[in-house]
Amino acid sequence: MSGQYRDFLELPYEELEELNLAAKEQRKNRVAPDKIQEERLKYLTDTKGIKAVTVVFSDLEGRLHMLDYDKKFLIGSYDNLTFDGSSIRGFTAQRESDLRLAIDWSAFYWTPADVFGAGKVLVFGEVIDKNGGHYAADLRGVLKAYAKEQFETNGYTLNAANEVEGFLFEGVEAERNYHLTGTFEYANSGGYYHSLPGDPLREFIDTTAEVQRAMGFENEKDHPEVAPSQFEINYTYGEVVAAGDQIQLYKLICRQVATQMGMTASFLPKPVVGVNGSGMHTNVSITKDKKNLFWDPKGQEKISPMAWEFVDRILTHGKDICLLMNASVNAFRRLDPHFEAPNQIKASATDRGSMIRIPIGNEKSARVEVRSVGPDANPYAVLYAVFKSGLDGETAQIENLRQAERYLPDNIYTAIEDFRSSEWTTKIFGDDVKGRYADLKQASADRCARLLGTIVKPSEVQFHHDVYNQLLWGQF
Repeated sequence: MSGQYRDFLELPYEELEELNLAAKEQRKNRVAPDKIQEERLKYLTDTKGIKAVTVVFSDLEGRLHMLDYDKKFLIGSYDNLTFDGSSIRGFTAQRESDLRLAIDWSAFYWTPADVFGAGKVLVFGEVIDKNGGHYAADLRGVLKAYAKEQFETNGYTLNAANEVEGFLFEGVEAERNYHLTGTFEYANSGGYYHSLPGDPLREFIDTTAEVQRAMGFENEKDHPEVAPSQFEINYTYGEVVAAGDQIQLYKLICRQVATQMGMTASFLPKPVVGVNGSGMHTNVSITKDKKNLFWDPKGQEKISPMAWEFVDRILTHGKDICLLMNASVNAFRRLDPHFEAPNQIKASATDRGSMIRIPIGNEKSARVEVRSVGPDANPYAVLYAVFKSGLDGETAQIENLRQAERYLPDNIYTAIEDFRSSEWTTKIFGDDVKGRYADLKQASADRCARLLGTIVKPSEVQFHHDVYNQLLWGQF
């Protein structure tokens, strides 16, 4: 059909950035939800160039799902958007499959037409169960409720920023075709900070950064990482739920830009043996009345006693929550001490092999960095587990806890066992959701070779939750 008859919304990147930053400021300032809802509905009604609203939500493993609703339909039915939960891994059983999506109008994004399509905007959804409450397996909703409770009870604002690494490989189906090729082909063989202007990796990073900037990410820096064809694109701190949303958008943007270039953006933690894997270093802090509670200029490493107590509790529960942070068979290849792997359950200002690092900071930037997180983990599960453990967890009576010789599991089976047997994970997730999550990880692990060995096996890519499709599982 000829495009001359179409007149859908296509905004310049500069205007997109202004709109998204204004929406971000509303969210940051906790503008009343009903006021934002009214404003967004009026915008959708008055703006004729919008044809559809993309509503996104995440399943239990962190896989992003997207539904496009016709704008007119959504305006009239936004409070009754039903979907079949039995088709979503880790959600409801077939006999009780009906779920609903509520719209989180504060998490509303204007998207670049050349990447997401003309005439579309995007908003995050919240999964509602058949009784009208938040659905327990929607960990975004769990995190949002916990963050709200901390703010209302203690005045705490939970903050996070994640450094998400990935690889750029040749071919649009590089992961799905791995069982045929047995290899990933680098788009660039340079290395840390080294990529010539105009080469494929630099073009990918530049384009992705432009899209992020337009969507209000407030970029900080971007660069090739240590391994060939590896990248990292950093952006600013945010309130914890918004930070989780940005991780999901970051990965979506990377994948879409790579696909448009005829390539694949992969967030497998260790797609290639012999080079550094990819991490999702998770930087967290807590503020109250705009004061960083983790900062103490006279404290050890210039962080406060509260921050050290937070660290101690995470170290105590390190093995309990390891499966949440390293959520796949492939993730345990990354926990290799030969490649700066953060597999030691200790804290350090300098040792990058430690699970937790205390970066150099000041009153604004003082934070705790949890390094042992893979980029394929469910960001909402990770952030919830980190803050819940750090604030409400126990402190082990272990001599020299912060430097004790303890290590994270080196395989997913041990991590699953630790997760299942932990009283703490039952406390924070409940028996039902905990069991569903562990069962999903067990099912993936059982489809892969038990011993990792020295090469990446096709099964650990084929049955990876980010790559998963029904056909592959049906052929097992």
